[in-house]
Amino acid sequence: MHNQATTAYQAVAKRTGSPRDLEANLLSKSAVNLQRIRDDWDVARDDLHGALKFNRKLWNVFLNSATREDNPLPVSIRQNVANLGLFVLKHTIRVEANPQRSHLDVLININREVAAGLRASPPA
Repeated sequence: MHNQATTAYQAVAKRTGSPRDLEANLLSKSAVNLQRIRDDWDVARDDLHGALKFNRKLWNVFLNSATREDNPLPVSIRQNVANLGLFVLKHTIRVEANPQRSHLDVLININREVAAGLRASPPA
């Protein structure tokens, strides 16, 4: 589980054509997993920690990438990604401290929306 996000990133990279597709696919994977736990809370709640850990690692990658000096994206986009990443990380801590199925909605929606945006927008 230590390198699960990295391993997933590399595995999906082999099947996708662009970094944007890769990022969208990983966000979707995380959203699907969180949704599964939310939908079957009484049975799947034990999987919550692993799902949150995967999502946190994924967003850490995005956050680190957005804050790198050599990132080619415009500063405004980098700042938005960084702010969203910080929000996701803080919200994840709240969910871990007080697990409730409804608290997953925010993470699921963010992942889905960002994935949809990555799939819809042409590369910069």
